[in-house]
Amino acid sequence: MIERALLMIIVLRIFSGSVDIMAAMLMYKFNDLEKAFYINTLLALVGPCVLIITTAFALIGLAEKVSLPRMVCLFAGITLILISLKSN
Repeated sequence: MIERALLMIIVLRIFSGSVDIMAAMLMYKFNDLEKAFYINTLLALVGPCVLIITTAFALIGLAEKVSLPRMVCLFAGITLILISLKSN
């Protein structure tokens, strides 16, 4: 039997991949660089959200196996990744 946290991560990754494929199809349909840029910008919102949510599910599922300092380091690392994406 598959763990609930793992199933949620799988479902979220399938959703994320489906959104990416749909975005690519929309870019192809519109055949316009400005619209493609806008769609790509919207995708930039989906990626970090999926990263945070899947990491949270994984940590909840591993709560008994991962120490608190390790969890803090993981979230700090994710925070630094997100901050670096926003910086110039």
